[in-house]
Amino acid sequence: MAEKRSYDSGNHCSFCGKEQSKVNRLIAGPNVHICDECVLLCNGILADDFEKQSAPETAHKLPKPAEIKKILDEYVIGQDAAKRALSVAVYNHYKRIQYERVQAKKMGGKFVRKHDTSENSAVEIDKSNILLIGPTGSGKTFLAQTLARILQVPCALVDATALTEAGYVGEDVENILLRLYQNAEGNVEKAQTGIIYIDEIDKIARKADNPSITRDVSGEGVQQALLKIIEGTVASVPPVGGRKHPHQDFIQLDTRNILFICGGAFEGLEKVVQNRVEKSTLGFDYKAPKRKDQTSEYLRLTTPDDLMKYGLIPEFIGRLPIIRALDNLDEAAMIKILTEPRNALVKQYKKIFELEGIKLSFEDGAVKAIAKKALSRQTGARGLRAILEDAMMDLMFEIPTMIGVSEVVITKEMIENGAKAQVITRAETDKTRKAKGKDTAQDENYLLPPEKMA
Repeated sequence: MAEKRSYDSGNHCSFCGKEQSKVNRLIAGPNVHICDECVLLCNGILADDFEKQSAPETAHKLPKPAEIKKILDEYVIGQDAAKRALSVAVYNHYKRIQYERVQAKKMGGKFVRKHDTSENSAVEIDKSNILLIGPTGSGKTFLAQTLARILQVPCALVDATALTEAGYVGEDVENILLRLYQNAEGNVEKAQTGIIYIDEIDKIARKADNPSITRDVSGEGVQQALLKIIEGTVASVPPVGGRKHPHQDFIQLDTRNILFICGGAFEGLEKVVQNRVEKSTLGFDYKAPKRKDQTSEYLRLTTPDDLMKYGLIPEFIGRLPIIRALDNLDEAAMIKILTEPRNALVKQYKKIFELEGIKLSFEDGAVKAIAKKALSRQTGARGLRAILEDAMMDLMFEIPTMIGVSEVVITKEMIENGAKAQVITRAETDKTRKAKGKDTAQDENYLLPPEKMA
């Protein structure tokens, strides 16, 4: 039977019970003592807890602007000016958040601005929300989605045309925060550092340059409602969406660290810019040269005053300090979009056919015809997939049940006139390869039938 030990006050550790003679140091407190071994053990426990709490914030390294743009280049063709501006803006935004987190830990708080006048805290870095101007299908939404994926933050895509001023039929502006919260899987901390892209922002411009006398509930009223959310406020978000009512619980979201990217086509804005540019020629008969990219050139000259004339209120423009115009996509850009990015449509369809054991190839004329067709529809890159789906629907329906097919070639006539694709059987492929003196069994590029594929 183990001997029962009795302790006198002051000569043993209150945690592990070791006597003073058995430890290196015994620290005295009010009626308690702790040994050096227990102090080290407690330090380890606290260090583990701190590491777990800080893990989400340091899960990945913040990429530099050049690194962000390099990744964007892999997915988005052209638009270099917009990609550079976005890379710098998001880097500065999340660098500020990292800095505030470090400062908050030192102060023992969470994202709270201290009202003191010391030299270090006197400078407050504001976020730089972004306004993207460009025609439909030029890549505005895709840029925002790709940025969120690069930075590993939640992203919400919303349409400004569905929003109305509080008290009217439509969605409250707080519902855009609910979508971000849902995409963050209900994690408030993640949602508060996410990205919200508001599309069709030009559709909430007021109908005239002068302030409206009557209510404009889907225009100027929405701009007013968005002001505080975009600038930074603690918003009360209904957990299931819809209209607010006083007897429900709300989710409190701080929007100060949410990056807002707004985009719109702003049709007719180039005329506002053109009038301003031509007036600055001091009465000379000046006419801008007529070029295909004339609209893009004027949009690149957009100033806040031009946006005010278009119908955005000054307070709203002030919340979007970075303004960048995207270029119109020409035929060369469309061809690159089809073939070069990591998620290029041509690469996607080739992979789909490869899973069936069939090689898919596109004639140069076919790719060019797809680009021309998309340009004629004036839907930008968005129309490329629709054209390909229409052209290849019957083919993709029949191919899985066709026997002995080795290769399918998409021709120009198929895209333009709906002709049949060129289908090459395995027998034809074998005959051609034998004529060239190639061993079909040893050629690593030869596509085996599906039943013999590993």
